[in-house]
Amino acid sequence: MLNRVVVAPSGFKESLSAEAAAEAIAAGVRRVLPGADIDLVPLVDGGEGTALALAAATGGRIVTTAATGPVGQTIAAHFALLGGGDTAVVEMAAVAGLSLVPHGLRDPGATTTYGVGELIRAALDTGARRILVGCGDSGTSDGGAGALQALGARLLDADGRELPRGGRELTRLHRIDPTGLDPRLTEVELLVACNPYNVLCGERGVARVFGPQKGATPAQVEELSAALENWAFVLTRDAAVPDSDLRSGPGTGASGGLGAGLAALGARLLPRFDVLLDHLDLDARLARADLVVTAEGALDLQTPRGKVPAEVARRAKLHGRPVLALAGTLGEGAGEVPGVDACHGILPAPMELAEALLRGSELLTDATERALRMIVLGTRLPVQAEVSGTQRPSSVR
Repeated sequence: MLNRVVVAPSGFKESLSAEAAAEAIAAGVRRVLPGADIDLVPLVDGGEGTALALAAATGGRIVTTAATGPVGQTIAAHFALLGGGDTAVVEMAAVAGLSLVPHGLRDPGATTTYGVGELIRAALDTGARRILVGCGDSGTSDGGAGALQALGARLLDADGRELPRGGRELTRLHRIDPTGLDPRLTEVELLVACNPYNVLCGERGVARVFGPQKGATPAQVEELSAALENWAFVLTRDAAVPDSDLRSGPGTGASGGLGAGLAALGARLLPRFDVLLDHLDLDARLARADLVVTAEGALDLQTPRGKVPAEVARRAKLHGRPVLALAGTLGEGAGEVPGVDACHGILPAPMELAEALLRGSELLTDATERALRMIVLGTRLPVQAEVSGTQRPSSVR
């Protein structure tokens, strides 16, 4: 019997927050299992919703402030102060996320993380002694250069002039003057919750892997890749803490290279789930489940590389729990995610992306109902068991 269902989804980019996705899935579960105990665990991966989720989980609060958005406009941004301590959470997506970049301005060579540095400064102003920067859902690829500029570093060309903001400008970077960096950075513990699979440079660097998703043309991808190579070289030479591998170290490519920029300041780049999920008591909640339902926008070969469904499935399997994964799209490798017992796409028929994004909640609820009805049906079907060389039906209870 399916008496307890844990619903632990990620958000669906530009469509549903993790909280909204969890509610949509729960609505579908209730259509099939009206008496089930449903435990909602909307999961954050450092991207959109991270600050709000961790503030709620710890009894903390959200601090709103004006900051510079990814295309240079002033926006209303926020960070969290967690309850029970002096930790601040800066969610980079709240000030430099892809959702803040208008479709007509999606050029990752031009967008900036300047606002991330402003939020870190604002967190320092509160007296925070520990700052956790959540990486995910970024609309930038400037290697964290903008954040360092906001924190006081000067990025100079060969003539000693300060560079404008944006990753593309890093092709002209000649020297970094770090003397103006906020001195409080040396007195605070700076942690970055990131995907360790993301690296700054090379064939798997952020320009090539994520640049097209952020609007870059093939020519812009190559331009940006070269710019980040130069950034890694100059940053390592002029500003980085000793023994830093800013070019290909784990997590250096997080949020368009923000990981590398902050690592140069001495930040520790940590696997995001190790940092974030302990606040949500996820393992204990999975252990009590009869079924675990997770979800994300796409299930494919990238999912095992640090995505929410793969982490949920891994942890659920430690307790022997079955896992259903729902996704907006099922790509190559969708059926091969370790720990996922079954996957199901939410689209009932081909449709335009804009319509799918608009109808995300409805589609996810309906897809949950369809998948659950198949699971319930499967529990009622006889199976064939091999006994003494013959097949004999047996019932599953």
